[in-house]
Amino acid sequence: MQPAYALLANSKSSLSGHYTVVAIAAFLACALCGCQLHREEIKSDDRFAAHLIEIEYPDVDVEVDQSLIDHVPWTLANLDGVRYRDMTLNEVLALALSEGTVLRDLGGTVLQTPQSTRTKFDPALQESDPRFGVEAALAAFDAALEASALFENNDRALNNSFFGGGTRLFKQDLGAINAQVSKTAATGADFTLRHTIDYDANNAPGNQFPSAWTTAVEAEFRQPLLQGAGVDFNRIYGPTGSLGLPRGVLIARIDTDISLADFEMGVRNYISDVENAYWELQFAYHDLNAKRSARDRARQTWQVIHGWYVNGRSGGEADREAQAREQYYRLQAELENAVAGRPLEPSRSNTFRGQGGVQSHERRMRRLLNLPINDKGLIRPTDEPPLVRITHDWADIQAEALTRRPELRRQRWRVKRRELELMAAKNFLRPRVDAVGRYRWRGFGHDLLDPNGGATHFDNAYTDLTTGDFQEWQLGVEVALPIGFRQAHAGVRNAQLQLRRAEVILDEQEGQVLHDLSAAVAEVERSHRLTRTNFNRKTAAYEELKALESIYEDPSPDEIPRLVDRLLDTQRRLADAESQFARSRGEYALALKNLQYQKGTLLEFNGVQLSEGPWNAAAVQQAREKVHKRVSPLWTPHAVPDTVTLGATPPDLVVRPDEFVIEVVEDPRE
Repeated sequence: MQPAYALLANSKSSLSGHYTVVAIAAFLACALCGCQLHREEIKSDDRFAAHLIEIEYPDVDVEVDQSLIDHVPWTLANLDGVRYRDMTLNEVLALALSEGTVLRDLGGTVLQTPQSTRTKFDPALQESDPRFGVEAALAAFDAALEASALFENNDRALNNSFFGGGTRLFKQDLGAINAQVSKTAATGADFTLRHTIDYDANNAPGNQFPSAWTTAVEAEFRQPLLQGAGVDFNRIYGPTGSLGLPRGVLIARIDTDISLADFEMGVRNYISDVENAYWELQFAYHDLNAKRSARDRARQTWQVIHGWYVNGRSGGEADREAQAREQYYRLQAELENAVAGRPLEPSRSNTFRGQGGVQSHERRMRRLLNLPINDKGLIRPTDEPPLVRITHDWADIQAEALTRRPELRRQRWRVKRRELELMAAKNFLRPRVDAVGRYRWRGFGHDLLDPNGGATHFDNAYTDLTTGDFQEWQLGVEVALPIGFRQAHAGVRNAQLQLRRAEVILDEQEGQVLHDLSAAVAEVERSHRLTRTNFNRKTAAYEELKALESIYEDPSPDEIPRLVDRLLDTQRRLADAESQFARSRGEYALALKNLQYQKGTLLEFNGVQLSEGPWNAAAVQQAREKVHKRVSPLWTPHAVPDTVTLGATPPDLVVRPDEFVIEVVEDPRE
């Protein structure tokens, strides 16, 4: 290999070129070295590295809602002066749907995965998506106006005078002005109307004019005859779609319908969560009342036994007094838990928990309703869980579930989309055969436009254009096809598999819906029977306690030890029976709600209607006409419930809303 100075010395004619190559090589070497040195300097600069890992905060002007942090949280330490806000279930649901735009849940998704949080904007976002929305698909068929104006100056020396029009020192001024309107039709045809203006001024000796203008007006079309042809194909794939990536109007509309089903499911889940929280809070108040009554009975019993203990009476032995005292403090602890409650995991469930805790469940309710987290009044449910037995015809409700569940409707839309994609994918198995045509009028002249001229031929371009002396046309066919259609066959096979997969998933979803519906029906029967059983248990425990208390008023010395044990045990069992009766009522209320959930009628059952917005009168009338054709004969109204008498409830055990009171815990010995 020769050294660089030998290469430079070999040819004087290429000296400047080689100098240029050497200069570029030296520049690149310095740049690379400089970059490497800069990197080493950055690595050695600890202050710069520390600056890179600093946490920065965005400059966003967002005000914190002061109503969320206005009041001190309710705890066991500040129960004085508590007030209540009585609310029915309908009021709670109305408040939930009217407050805010986020469909809240208790799973913490708004913090962990905010992109998956559902809001009322979701259907509109899908509709207005500039890439895959309906408007974006329709925009592909809109007429487009394109225009350009370019000017340039050329000054060059040529080796051959032939290429310069007779001169080797060629100078030229060029101008090109283009404007066109193009549109794609639903059949796949492309239409274009174009107008061009060219200006050329140069020093070629053979020119007739030192400068000249050329103008043209042309119309052209391109109509696919096989692949890409047809209204159905273009509504599925669209002008900008490619194999496997449909971008048509029908696909965009189906995606919108899928988003509407997703939104309906989000609203349904939100309503379900709110009703769950309502009955959980209602049970918490009932459980609190049962725990309070049991604590009061235990306090009275302890006070009596403690008096016997002080007076040295039989039955007031130290172990009996400690036993009564232990039961009081145990029930006292249960009462405190019934007031405050333990922290609940942030998850959504359609299963009745019944863990108690008025304050804990009340905070969950406030979070769902978007109310201030801490307020001067506690929400108190006024609706009682139902006691009547409600039955449904199995054939009717399973047909209703298979018709109205939004999950099935969403999957059926996906099946429909796959069917359309398969139908359109077969179009790519055809060769590309396009019929093309063009018709053009030309004009040439020394000037572009001269209103006073026109006496001589080629005086101005527009006058020459209007004469129609120069007309051109083109008509033909263009054919293009890949040998074997490998990609097209793969696309059809993939579309077939996608369709089959969607159908299999739909079958599986229908089976899951019927399975869940069957479990919901069984849960309704179980919870109702359990409600009756727990009511009888509570009544028996109450009657046993009353009988023991009547004996307890004047006991004999021999009966006191046995009587104390039975009395304390009965008090505990009565408190548990009252709590279990309230729990079973809450379970029955949730079971009825879950049955509506599984049937797909929860929103209708609660009087909630979804609307995409106002429609014009013609659309409303058309929708009414289609409703009569689409309503399934399997849809039936809700079955009339059969009332089952549970028997008379002891008046002092009936828990009324005004008895939901939280009182300050006090020492019974004072």
